[in-house]
Amino acid sequence: MVALRETHKASFDFDKWSEALVLPEHDKELLHKAHLFVMSKIGQKNQELSARHSHLSAEIVSILMSLNMDLESLEVAFLYPAFEDNLLNKEEVEENFGPGVAKLLMAVKDMEAIRFLQNLSQGKTSSDAKVDRVRRMLLAMVDDVRAVVIKLAERIAVIREAKHASEKVRMLIAREVSNIYAPLANRLGIGQLKWELEDLAFRFLHPQTYMQIAKDLGERRVVREQYIANFVAELKALLEKEGIKAEVYGRPKHIYSIWRKMQKKHLEFSELYDIRAVRVVVETMPECYAALGVIHTKWQHLAKEFDDYIANPKPNGYQSIHTVVYGAGGKAIEVQIRTQAMHQMAELGVAAHWKYKEGAGQVSGAEQRINFLRKLLAWRDDMVESGALLEEFRKQVFEDRVYVFTPQGEVIDLPTGSTPLDFAYHVHTMVGHRCIGAKVNGRIVPYTYKLKTGEQVEIITQKEPNPSRDWINADNGFLKTAKARSKVQAWFRKVDYERNFVEGSETVEKEVARHRLGINKDQLASLLKEKLSRFNVKTVDDVFAGVGAGDISINQVISYLQERLGKNEVQEKEPDIKSLVSSNTKNTQQLLQKRHSKSGIVVDGVGNMMTHIAKCCQPIPGDKIIGFITQGRGISIHRQDCPQAKNLMKTNPERVVNAQWGSATSQDGYTATLRVTAPDYPGLLRDVTTVIANEKLNVLGVRSRIDRMKDLSIIDVDLMLAGASSLSRVVEKLKAMPKVKSVKRL
Repeated sequence: MVALRETHKASFDFDKWSEALVLPEHDKELLHKAHLFVMSKIGQKNQELSARHSHLSAEIVSILMSLNMDLESLEVAFLYPAFEDNLLNKEEVEENFGPGVAKLLMAVKDMEAIRFLQNLSQGKTSSDAKVDRVRRMLLAMVDDVRAVVIKLAERIAVIREAKHASEKVRMLIAREVSNIYAPLANRLGIGQLKWELEDLAFRFLHPQTYMQIAKDLGERRVVREQYIANFVAELKALLEKEGIKAEVYGRPKHIYSIWRKMQKKHLEFSELYDIRAVRVVVETMPECYAALGVIHTKWQHLAKEFDDYIANPKPNGYQSIHTVVYGAGGKAIEVQIRTQAMHQMAELGVAAHWKYKEGAGQVSGAEQRINFLRKLLAWRDDMVESGALLEEFRKQVFEDRVYVFTPQGEVIDLPTGSTPLDFAYHVHTMVGHRCIGAKVNGRIVPYTYKLKTGEQVEIITQKEPNPSRDWINADNGFLKTAKARSKVQAWFRKVDYERNFVEGSETVEKEVARHRLGINKDQLASLLKEKLSRFNVKTVDDVFAGVGAGDISINQVISYLQERLGKNEVQEKEPDIKSLVSSNTKNTQQLLQKRHSKSGIVVDGVGNMMTHIAKCCQPIPGDKIIGFITQGRGISIHRQDCPQAKNLMKTNPERVVNAQWGSATSQDGYTATLRVTAPDYPGLLRDVTTVIANEKLNVLGVRSRIDRMKDLSIIDVDLMLAGASSLSRVVEKLKAMPKVKSVKRL
């Protein structure tokens, strides 16, 4: 950032200066404390530096007081010049002035990132670090608007003193103000600062043009001012006659705005309509239009110069009615009409709303932040002298990122293309893991929805974490950021490890018992620990997890144990039919249930919603289904013929939603349970499982019982299926068995 480094020769008398301040004595004492604190850091030896800091701080304070800023802002104004010069640190500021002042001071410090924008306009290169600094600056600005106002006030104080600087420094300051700060003040609607920034920068950048316009304005100033005074007096009388209470006064025309209009409309100074200007300030909006009627009735107006910014406010929030009329002698005069509230907004802009953090005003803090952010993002379009480098930098800062809000109004900065799941994982890893849905601006959206700047995002969570493996695949569109995907991958590495550990330890223990090795769990762990290197792992748990994952063969483990125990291999028994079925049926079913929650189901026309398959009826693709909104677990999917679903439709119809299978069904399969009824005979169970195996279906569990009254065997088989077609085939094959009485799906 360009700062003024010329010295002040006059010393600074705080007591004399503070006498003119309209502040409570307590506030003056706190400002005096800040002044003395800075002076103690500079020391008595450097009187010139001390005077420069004091005069600059006092100037910033005066500007902020004209904007009705709070005491914390004034304290920061006294501390900032020394803080900028690294004479103070955050810790000592926090210790002496409190965390609020320290945080605001750091936010103003973050504004220094603006210099990267100015450097780029001069052809210098950027870096990722600089991009991050500007993003951080934007977030700081949105978090506390006072930081922006303080920085703008500091730049005005600096450019006011630039006349004492060298021409090189003066031009650098003016160019930065013209390119960056004046457009920022304009976008934020702070007219009181905008005009001065523009005029002072213009004076240094185009001195001859500035002086010519000033000369043209001065040449008939007395005549012009008398003309305006006569017009004001006549208009006041007309408004009073109509019962409209109003302030009416002539307003100064700013040299930069005159020059801009001359350039835009290709006019000479003598051809301008609004060298003579009057402002009318009334109490209410209807009075604005009533006053307009009075003016247009009395004087002929120029239609092409009429603008109603009350009905159509400018992007920065500015509201007024602008009209040009022909006064006495046919001379054009511009009239602005606005309410007192509109006038306050036009002069102070966002500075009039800095109290939003305290909940003041009719607009919520979150909405204020959203509006403020939109103004900041529009500011990029106002920066002049851009060049290719600055355009690319703008793209990185503004277009390659989205800035969205939490329900509390906190700004979250994400890459363009990010989804609600990216947002959830950015907020907290467990918020992402527990996510079952998302709302954007109060509307439910799918996980693949692409967030846009200014949107408010709310994540719906359940009690238990339940991410999906589908989220990891970038092609599915659930997650944009690699960081979020890595969090999901880490979750499944942990989950897979735990599942593999359980299945592996059960397998090892079962095989140890089957081979009659005669050791308990503690002895098993001790023996494995002796030779971890044999299995290329670090812990005993890793051995079990490796067996569960298939990375370590169970035969390797048993062979090692037999060697270590000095036992010969025992002849294997023919496995029982039930050993062909996973002994961990419950865990497997739970895993599948989680997989089902990510199946391709469309709920009320919206895909990628958090759903889970109801255990009572276990629908599979091809079944007619409905959804039921649960409390905290997303949407439960039932078959339409499910008795429980029918009951839900009667008792809670408002929670029932339409659902159908989407095109992107799960690749992991679906579970279904078949009940086979047949006379009991030796080998029945084997015959049933053989038919299923021939269909290449996985058996997850088998339960059998004997109905002694009917002398029938009832076998329930849990299967993993690809869909309804594979289920139909196996049902037909089972029904074709000679002794089978019935086959039905549970």
